[in-house]
Amino acid sequence: MATTPLIPVILCGGTGTRLWPLSRASYPKQYWPLSGNGEATLLQQTQQRLNGLRGLASPLLICNEDHRFIVAEQMRQIGVEPNAILLEPIGRNTAPAVTVAALQATAHGDDPLLLVLAADHLIRDAEHFRDTVEAGRQPAEEGRLVTFGIVPTAPETGYGYIEASKAFSSDQLLDVPITRFVEKPDQATAEQFLTTGRFTWNSGMFLFRASAMLAELERLAPEVVSCCRAALEQDTADLEFLRLEREAFAKCPNIAIDVAVMEKTDLGSVLPLDAGWSDVGSWSALWETADRNAEGNVLQGRVIAEESRNCYLRSEHRLVVGLGVENLVVVETDDAVLIADRSQAQKIKTVVKQLEADGSPEGKAHRKIYRPWGHYTSVVEDSRWQVKRISVKPGASLSLQMHHHRAEHWVVVRGTAVVERDGEQQLLGENQSTYIPLGCRHRLSNPGKIPVDLIEVQSGEYLGEDDIVRFEDRYGRSDLLMTNSRATQ
Repeated sequence: MATTPLIPVILCGGTGTRLWPLSRASYPKQYWPLSGNGEATLLQQTQQRLNGLRGLASPLLICNEDHRFIVAEQMRQIGVEPNAILLEPIGRNTAPAVTVAALQATAHGDDPLLLVLAADHLIRDAEHFRDTVEAGRQPAEEGRLVTFGIVPTAPETGYGYIEASKAFSSDQLLDVPITRFVEKPDQATAEQFLTTGRFTWNSGMFLFRASAMLAELERLAPEVVSCCRAALEQDTADLEFLRLEREAFAKCPNIAIDVAVMEKTDLGSVLPLDAGWSDVGSWSALWETADRNAEGNVLQGRVIAEESRNCYLRSEHRLVVGLGVENLVVVETDDAVLIADRSQAQKIKTVVKQLEADGSPEGKAHRKIYRPWGHYTSVVEDSRWQVKRISVKPGASLSLQMHHHRAEHWVVVRGTAVVERDGEQQLLGENQSTYIPLGCRHRLSNPGKIPVDLIEVQSGEYLGEDDIVRFEDRYGRSDLLMTNSRATQ
C-alpha cells in the first residue's frame, strides 16, 4: 500500500519580542541559531528534524512579505526546495494560515497529510519527535485531527492545556480523544492538572488529512474558508513566492485554529510528546533548555565568565565579561545590550513596546539588515551623512534606482563589482571607488564568485530610505520602499 504523502506546513510568523535585543521584527527568533546546535536556525531545525519520516514531501511555508527572502535563503542553505512559500499580506492568526495551506495542498485533487509546525520551536530529541509523528499517522489517515500535547515538566501557568478523555499510557504512543482545551490556568489549577495524568501543554502542532480539516473548517468556520479561497484564487506568483490577494485576505477573521476548529470538533485527538520541547519564549526559557557548563552558565560568542553562576551570557560582536555575577541574562548585539535578572526576563516585552512607542529604531530592526541580494550594516550616521557597509552575494544585483536628495560614494574593499551609472558600466576592484551624483540612475552588481563588500558614504539634505525610485528590480520589489527606517536598496 502506497504511503500517503506528508507535507510539512511551517508557520513562520511572529516577532519573538521576548528575545529582544537579538530577536526583532525585521529578523525574529525563528531565523536565528539559538540552540547551540551548530549554525542551524530554528526554522532550519524545524525542517531538518523531519528527515526520515515516511512519505515526506517538500514543505509549504507561510510567512509575511518582509521575511520572504530570509525564508527562501535559509531553505536554500539546507538544500530544501519548498512546495511553495505563501505570503500573508497581513497577520490573521493560525486558522487562516492552516486553511490556505490545506486549500493549496488539495488544489490539484490530492489529499495529503499535513503536519503543521511552528518555525520557532526547539525540540531536543528529534528521533522521539519523529516516532510520535509516525504514531499519529494512522489516526490522521482515518480522519482524526491529531494534535501533539507536550508532557508537562512543571505546573506552568504560561501555557494552554489540553485535557484528554483518559490518562495517557506511560509505555505506549497512542492518541486519545480530546475532552477540552483550557486557557492558561492559575498555579493551583495547573498543579491539580498534573495530578490527573490527562493534561498536556498545547503545542500548536497538528497532523491531519487536508480534506478532514477543510471539512471541519467549512462546517465550523465557513467565513475563514471563503476568504482564504478568494485570496488564493486571486494570488499572484512573485519569483518562488505566492502572494495572497490583500483585500480578500484582510476580510478573514483573526482566529486561531484551536478556537475555530479544535475546541469544537468531535474529531480531535491528542498524542503526548516528551521530546525536550520548548517554545523558546524568553531568555530564561532558553537558559533552561540549553547545555550549561559546570557553573550553570550558558556562554555563546566572545564571552569570559569568572566566579559567575547560572547566567546566560551571549555576545554577537564585542567581548562580554562576567565577573562574580549570578542569575543574569546578558545579550550584546550591534546596537543594544540587555542586562536582566533571569527571573525578570519575561518583562522584556514592556521595554520593546516603549521603544516602539518612542520611535526608536532598536525596537524593530538591527543595524544589519538582510536583503535578497545580501545585507548591509549601518556603521555611523549624522544629520546630513551616513556610512554603511554593503555586502552583495555572487551573481546578485541591487535595483536600478535613483535618489532625489542624496549622493553616494562607493569604495570596494573586497571582490569585483560592476557599476552602472546613467547607462554606462565600469568594473571596480578592491580599493577602487566611484561617485553617484544626485539624480543619477545607478545599479551595483556582483559578477564574481565571492561576495562584494563595499563602503558606502551617503551625503545630502535628506537620507531617508523612501528617497529611492526603482526602475528595474530582479526581485519583484516595487519602487515604493517599506516604511522600516533601516530599509535600503
